[in-house]
Amino acid sequence: MRPSRIALVILTTVVVSRVASAQTDNSLRNKIAQLFIFGSGQDPLFLAGSADPSNPASIQAHGDHFVPAAVSENGSLIGFISGAISTSVGNLPIGATSGGVSFKFEGGVPVKTSTSAGPIFAERAQTLGRGRSVVGIGRNTFHFTSLRGVPLDDIELIFTHENVNFAGCDSIQGGDCSKMGIPNLENDIMQFRLNLNLNIAVTNIYATYGVTDRLDVGFVLPLVSAHLHGTSYAQIIPFGGPTAAHFFAGTTENPVLSASRDVDGSAFGLGDVAVRSKFMVHESDRARVALVGEARFATGSADDMLGAGAFSGRAFAVISGSIESFSAHGNIGYAHHAGAGGQPKVNDAVVATAGFDQLLAPRISLAADLVTELQVGRSNLNLPGPVTYDAPFHRVIQPTTIPSMRDDLVNGSFGFKFQVPDGFTVVTNALIPLNRGGMRSDIMYSTALEFNF
Repeated sequence: MRPSRIALVILTTVVVSRVASAQTDNSLRNKIAQLFIFGSGQDPLFLAGSADPSNPASIQAHGDHFVPAAVSENGSLIGFISGAISTSVGNLPIGATSGGVSFKFEGGVPVKTSTSAGPIFAERAQTLGRGRSVVGIGRNTFHFTSLRGVPLDDIELIFTHENVNFAGCDSIQGGDCSKMGIPNLENDIMQFRLNLNLNIAVTNIYATYGVTDRLDVGFVLPLVSAHLHGTSYAQIIPFGGPTAAHFFAGTTENPVLSASRDVDGSAFGLGDVAVRSKFMVHESDRARVALVGEARFATGSADDMLGAGAFSGRAFAVISGSIESFSAHGNIGYAHHAGAGGQPKVNDAVVATAGFDQLLAPRISLAADLVTELQVGRSNLNLPGPVTYDAPFHRVIQPTTIPSMRDDLVNGSFGFKFQVPDGFTVVTNALIPLNRGGMRSDIMYSTALEFNF
């Protein structure tokens, strides 16, 4: 596949995806937002039972007291959940796309520059060789199970009341209304439990072409399938009194203090198309050094969790060396993520990978790597701090069990490559999280079929 044809394929897929990625109310991002909406209206955490439509003053008094527009901490909690999901799905890893036995030409004769089939989730410095190509199709499957170590099927949130203060409030309540807890109804809280079941499957179609003995170019075209099932359960906890001020339905004397919501959704389409190049800058009998550049374009719909919604790029250096059938490699570089409108920007990161690939038998290679992505600066996904009450007594409420921490990603990769006749290679791999940062799957399985020619 010539570079001009690669460029034509990429341009076509970008144009088609832009036409097909219009946002709808049935998008998966909107489905997540619906988990925080109970009853009529479209405002998260709106209490329809506490609002009398015939009395606008009643709506202002109680129905809106938990909505994000009134309580910034509640908005931050909801934004954190949706942002964590969107940024994690849009930053899914891509495996190596220039595997197989590599060659270079000496005196017009192809000579092997590698014996094993290469790494799976890392890059080696060897290039394919002038005129050689790899095309393949791979599939990665994710079942996200945790967010910063907290199980996705048991996320606990606590939404607090607006700090009410209006003209004459101090005299009416007999206290300082600027303090949290005055009036007394400010002590009401909403306990919230969230259960998310999110499955992502990515089918990558990729091709790499050896332009020269030192330069490879290629692309990755991902097709993404996303399935979401979510349930939410909310419970109003009144602080006291013979009647209730906040409830989902009913009356002040006979209130409905709990509500639940279920959503289901799925989406399928083009993900974020990637373009890659590798240039080998040094070569000796035992060691090689190369530079790799990768650009991912926002061709996938972020609203349907098919892409990041913004451009991202990576650049890193690769060093690899070999002793007979054993090859070691290391990658070190930088990942930049552009901001997406309306979504938290994914932190830039230092990317580092180290591992080896070993030819176990004439057609079987083992590949193992430590794959890391260490974020730069403080996380752009921020949780609200604790809420302090001053009356009727001093106390502090933590809004969630999700910890405030860095979203560094450390994974272990372990897999095999089986070279079968006629130039085909079968790839199997498991990517296992080794830390708690970010939204993670217990294990990510990968399979691929490549053809070298």
